[in-house]
Amino acid sequence: MTKNFRRFLFNGLLLTAVSLAMRAIGVSFNAYISNEIGAEAMGLFTLISTVYGFAITFATSAVSFATTRIVSGVLGVVGDNGIDTNSTRTPLVRAVVKKSVLYSLFFSTLSTVILFFGAGFIGNSILRDTRTILSLKLFAITLIPLSITSALSGYFTAVRRIYKNAINQISAQLIRIFVCIALINAFFAFDVESSCLCIVIGGVVSELLSFVIALLFYILEKKENGNIDQKESKLISHKLRSTALPMAFSAYVRSALLTIEHILIPRGLESSGATREKSLAAYGTVHSMVFPIVFFPSAILSSFASLLIPEVARANNNAKDKRVVAIIGNVFDTALTYAIGTAGIMMFFAFELGDVIYPATDAGQYIRMIAPLIPVMYLDTATDALLKGLGEQVYTMGVNIVDSFLSVILVIVLLPRLGIVGYIVTVYFTELINAALSISRLLCISGARPSVKNIIVKPLICIILSAYISRFISEMFSFSSPSSAFSLIFNITITVGLYVALVVFAKGIKISKKSKKLLQ
Repeated sequence: MTKNFRRFLFNGLLLTAVSLAMRAIGVSFNAYISNEIGAEAMGLFTLISTVYGFAITFATSAVSFATTRIVSGVLGVVGDNGIDTNSTRTPLVRAVVKKSVLYSLFFSTLSTVILFFGAGFIGNSILRDTRTILSLKLFAITLIPLSITSALSGYFTAVRRIYKNAINQISAQLIRIFVCIALINAFFAFDVESSCLCIVIGGVVSELLSFVIALLFYILEKKENGNIDQKESKLISHKLRSTALPMAFSAYVRSALLTIEHILIPRGLESSGATREKSLAAYGTVHSMVFPIVFFPSAILSSFASLLIPEVARANNNAKDKRVVAIIGNVFDTALTYAIGTAGIMMFFAFELGDVIYPATDAGQYIRMIAPLIPVMYLDTATDALLKGLGEQVYTMGVNIVDSFLSVILVIVLLPRLGIVGYIVTVYFTELINAALSISRLLCISGARPSVKNIIVKPLICIILSAYISRFISEMFSFSSPSSAFSLIFNITITVGLYVALVVFAKGIKISKKSKKLLQ
């Protein structure tokens, strides 16, 4: 096992542990907040967050991805010239970071001005809810520090200093939770608007803290003295723009469509006959309660997926086609084996999860409805990372734009007729289209041909057997409450243990000796 592979593995495990911890805290926090302020307030906050998300997209303008790719490319070339690839102190790398920060400042300042002074129009005319205006103004002040943090995060990822991002994320998340809970306990709940403000203020404080931590981490790094010439400076600026802007423009379109979609969801539910309160509650249940549970296990895949971008980029730059194919094959194998197991657990224990985490809601019903789509969503996440590593970020964003455009159309057509079920149908259709386009492109340009039998059929059989055996064992012990937390943990633990054993036995996660050598 080479030093680079050991570092990749260590960074992946570190990111996984941090991401799992953060998502566990996040789901617990969401459960607490939802039970305290109600589904309607969660729906309103999600609506506000959608607009904020578009502002973030414009403020960051793909700077994190561009910084990661350019710094990774610089270090890869340096390594080919016989210099230490782990050096983060070269003047060239420092110049890339400086240009990235200036790029961030330009877009984030513009985004801040638009959101702050346009909050009244957005709240009154677009969201049609005056309760959102103050929250939008508060969120606007986070855009500049958030964008700079994004640029620095891309740098830390490229130079494999993942622990710095991890410390930053954990600290910011804990502060956010502390502030939110303190405010809710102190001022709770005069109404839905004040409840949202408590969560927004917590987010503002956490983003400001995250910026300070990231900046300190970068400033405290030792850097070699030296400057680059004007030609290199112009080349970096050109490379930054040519890498970030095409992806940024695509992200603008996709984020705008996503924002439109989310604005239309409550309206569509109202058109189906539901009241404003019930529409926001249903919207909040699906997006603020169900999706966090569904995507919680994806922390493991997402962590390694973010690290795949620089790794695949290095392999691709060095024309190591066989290594790229090996990486793709093993990513598909691991991702689907994991995702199918996760989907099976969500399917079999959906109502128990809903009852334990979000009692007295319809969360369990929606978890079961969405669970079969988990393998598609998880694999699509990994596929997007692989495509970006191969320089296909523009294609990826194009597919995402098609996805978002179809979502808007289907929301307009289906929700007034089918209500919230129409939205579930929309999610299924667009996710399947997105995954099909991305996976076919990846297989086409790489030449990889994963085994369907190993990555789909065997894991599917294993999870079905595991879940039914777990149910049988649980009934033998005759738990008094099948929806109790203890019973749920017991069932999931038994299912996971059986699934791992069966998959290993079926060789569903076996990696060939040839692939191991290529990965090393």
